[in-house]
Amino acid sequence: MKTRSITFLPDNITIKAASGKSVLEAAVAAGMAINSVCGGDGVCGKCRVLVKSGKVTAQPNMFLDRSEIQRGMALACQTFIDGDVVIEVPLESRVGGVPQLATEDAIRYGSISDWVGEGALFPHNPLFQKAYLDLPEPTMTDSLCDQERVFREIRRNRAIPIMQTGLAIIQRLPDILRQNDWQVTALLGCRGGTVELVDVEPGNTAATNLGVALDLGTTTVVTHLVDLNTSRTLATKAKYNSQISFGDDVISRIMFGATPERRTQLREVIVNDINDLIAALVVDAKVKLNDVYMVACAGNTTMIHLLCALNPANIRKEPYIPAASCPPTIRAAEVGIKINSRGLLAALPAVASYVGGDVVADVLVSGMMHSTELSLLIDLGTNGELVLGHAEWLVCCSASAGPSFEGGGITCGMRATNGAIEHIQLGPDGAIVQCSVVGGGKPLGLCGSGLIDAVGELLKTGCIDRRGRFDPATCGGRLQEGDTGDQEFLLFPGSQTALGRDLVLTEADINNLIHSKGSIYMAAECLLNHVSMTFDDLQHVYIAGGFGNYLKIEQGIRIGLLPDLAPAKFKYIGNGSVQGAKMALLSQEALRYVHEIAGAMTYLELSTNHQYMNEYSSCLFLPHTNIEKFPSLAGEFRKRSVRKAGP
Repeated sequence: MKTRSITFLPDNITIKAASGKSVLEAAVAAGMAINSVCGGDGVCGKCRVLVKSGKVTAQPNMFLDRSEIQRGMALACQTFIDGDVVIEVPLESRVGGVPQLATEDAIRYGSISDWVGEGALFPHNPLFQKAYLDLPEPTMTDSLCDQERVFREIRRNRAIPIMQTGLAIIQRLPDILRQNDWQVTALLGCRGGTVELVDVEPGNTAATNLGVALDLGTTTVVTHLVDLNTSRTLATKAKYNSQISFGDDVISRIMFGATPERRTQLREVIVNDINDLIAALVVDAKVKLNDVYMVACAGNTTMIHLLCALNPANIRKEPYIPAASCPPTIRAAEVGIKINSRGLLAALPAVASYVGGDVVADVLVSGMMHSTELSLLIDLGTNGELVLGHAEWLVCCSASAGPSFEGGGITCGMRATNGAIEHIQLGPDGAIVQCSVVGGGKPLGLCGSGLIDAVGELLKTGCIDRRGRFDPATCGGRLQEGDTGDQEFLLFPGSQTALGRDLVLTEADINNLIHSKGSIYMAAECLLNHVSMTFDDLQHVYIAGGFGNYLKIEQGIRIGLLPDLAPAKFKYIGNGSVQGAKMALLSQEALRYVHEIAGAMTYLELSTNHQYMNEYSSCLFLPHTNIEKFPSLAGEFRKRSVRKAGP
């Protein structure tokens, strides 16, 4: 098979690839993160590229019109290399613009709540510790072997019933002890109920002991570098998960990873992301990579499977059984994570196929299992996870919300990176009154929080009705016909946008959001019904996740995503996943408690829940078919109905 040269612009990256490979596959190999919501199945139309020169074979598709094809536009996943080619990847097809470590993303997606302290309720007792040992030399009356001598000294100040070490460490002990006058530092890692003597270092190195808290998200990967001796966070980094090129959601990635070779590919991509982030952390903090000894990871069940190259196929098949709910603590090097060669990787436990360690971390951070008051936790994303309960019981579920909360499936949708509208306010005539763009400058598209604001504002001004349909009389000159002949609401004309194209919202976009919000609301109602309670019984509603940080509560209520409760009952906990991982990293007691939380959570499967399946359609109105469920809005909508009816 012939090898071809592929050059990607404007980055000027050139790689070699075999004839017949898709442009998307070549882009992944080149490290180019291209949007591919469908994982390369050709059904999302997001991976548009421009063929500048060279020979390719493109499959027909419904996303490009004749003029675009004539200009060289093609879908990367449906275009195959026949010769040396030059490909331009436009800004709108990239994941977060130019793929790079993004400080602003670290702030957005790594921010944690300021009302729950790091390590609250748990003693400082890190998963990885160092102990300086000044050992007594052996004598005729103290003739313990080297291994037991080290174990005895470690146990003088620590209650460790089970301790182990590896053969490689025992092989090194005689020389390292005697060459350093019996003064060494023991490296101790927590592996379940066992403490492992991971290594022995010459002299006293106890002052330097670093770990990484890792939020392994489907969309974003967030890392915090932590001083395990002082609990201080030294640096924070985040980037978009490069597996996005294989699909926006976990189902797409599970389907892509059908073979061991493809699972290896998925693992290598995410491990490269993690290694890039850790390398950036140590540079930022001016420390040595070799001094990082522990990674504590929280992620959904599929992401942990893909990190460990476990077969995730059964996660999506009834009865939805993962290979493992909590893989054992392992050497980080076993999966390719580059820290100290003897360093460890621990994952927080999952509850079910679609409720992972990230949600368990959210519960830990919220403190809801410590309280006697009834709380609801909502982690918003492509999959919405919800947990209901208090100190005596917890019940949880997962609702497939689709990608609209992260800008997917929306005509001008995008992730919350530079150029994304994150908040918007409209006047009575639908004109823009206020607009907030991530990074400033001209808008490029709508991210999840901006989409929710836009729909909420259109509903508030009467530009759309409760079904999400446009009202031409109210929209006025902002309603126009799109390329497909459908009506679209003009938010910004092309002269005011970064791409020079109109930024619009269609009824199909609004419908996608309605289905997403309906899924979350109905899931919450099912959980409450399962325990014979209602929204009025809730004392607290916790909103988790990077996206949740930017959700306006009043807009969430207006569109029917959130229940109609007093604003004081809602609290943002930020990135509970990375904060929970950090709490576990800093306290063995916290990690044990995490396992207690996972064990206490009862999973409710919504796909077999009759209420969910039968009543979901009632949520496909704004805010709901039964307006009485939203009493703070009911009067407003009744008045509007009377005005429309006329005298």
